[in-house]
Amino acid sequence: MVTRFGRSIRTRLTLFAGIAMVLLSIVVNAFVLWAVHSTAEDYRKTEVLTSGLQVVHLVKRGALPTVISSDLDGIQVVDADGRVIASTDNLVGRPRMSAVVPDVYSATRMQVICDLPYWPGRCEFMSVFRVYQQNGDWMVYAVGSTVPWYVHPAVLAFLIGISVAMVALAWFGVSRVVAGTLAPVEEIRDKLAEITSSDLGKRVPVPGRADEITSLAQTANQTLDRLEAAVEQQRRFASDASHDLRSPITAMRAQVEEAMLHPEDADWPEIGRALLSSLDRLQAIVTDLLTLARLDAGSPMVREPVDLAELVGSETARPRAKKLATTLQQGVVVTGDRLQLARLLTNLLDNAERHAESTVSVTVRKADGQATLEVVDDGGGIAPEQRELVFQRFTRLDASRNRDAGGTGLGLSIARDIAHAHRGTLTLEDSDAGARFVLRLPLRAV
Repeated sequence: MVTRFGRSIRTRLTLFAGIAMVLLSIVVNAFVLWAVHSTAEDYRKTEVLTSGLQVVHLVKRGALPTVISSDLDGIQVVDADGRVIASTDNLVGRPRMSAVVPDVYSATRMQVICDLPYWPGRCEFMSVFRVYQQNGDWMVYAVGSTVPWYVHPAVLAFLIGISVAMVALAWFGVSRVVAGTLAPVEEIRDKLAEITSSDLGKRVPVPGRADEITSLAQTANQTLDRLEAAVEQQRRFASDASHDLRSPITAMRAQVEEAMLHPEDADWPEIGRALLSSLDRLQAIVTDLLTLARLDAGSPMVREPVDLAELVGSETARPRAKKLATTLQQGVVVTGDRLQLARLLTNLLDNAERHAESTVSVTVRKADGQATLEVVDDGGGIAPEQRELVFQRFTRLDASRNRDAGGTGLGLSIARDIAHAHRGTLTLEDSDAGARFVLRLPLRAV
């Protein structure tokens, strides 16, 4: 039964591949034939125009022979009185082939004309040139046959032969491939069925030969690697979040327990202020966690025009511990969520303020067709090897811990996630002094 099922799949896929190749061949051949036909037509038009121009030059130099040598179907030169004074040998002694002339303000005309007296039942490319002479305008007629739809019998035969060969090759190749790949697919399916969320260390078997199934198995294993890494990251994130949440809770519990041991000696106002400080830190962590959860979930955001210069001006208006220097180019407008962009800017300013010695610089400008916002502090800076590390969640470098023990370690991660949500980038780049954070966002289309 397995064999019959395998043969049935093999037959159906092979038949499908054959039909698909037939349809594909029809489409491709039609396109190729159209392209070849267009090229051949362009070549024929150029040939007709070139031959006509050569005769025009002969007329201008006074070197026009009575019989013109040409590979075209025919060429005639008609003088101002309408007499044929020169032509190709097949038109010698015959009257003027056409009364078509260029427009009044034009020296040449190219068109397709059918049923000319000398070529009935056929269509020809005909170019007409006006040659200005002292006794009046002469006309040079150059005629070349149009290109048939199949261009040439050899072209049609070649395309049909290639199509038949491709269909046969597809039929044979798919039949052999399907027959040889069903067994490895079954092994991969069985192994995937054994893998659960609690045991992500297993991997599917990779066939020894290099084919699509091998690529599928390798991709499945890479997906499992990313899944295992994501689960591990979530576990670490939960562990780090628990640790950061536990710290203020433990501090508050210790303060309350110590006060409860000797309530008569406790400074309750001071304890209240300490508890409020711990609660502020706890609230900041929870708020940042909720923000990250919304960003990870891709929650819809408001899309509206936001003037970065105006946003920076309003966010830097309130007093801060360090001096703020702003350089704002007007008219730098992006599309996004104003509240989220304000949160991004606030996080960058808070980070810069913690590390700055005296001054934080903020610059808004257009650069390379993008809106650019830079926040630079004059602190000690960040080593190049740690520039990506600072954007990881709950990452706080030693310098940050020494300067501010109350940070959550999530501000820069949130800022980068907001930048990505707005189809932008947030990077830490080289600076003469301190850390230089650069936000780049697409400009709003006018």
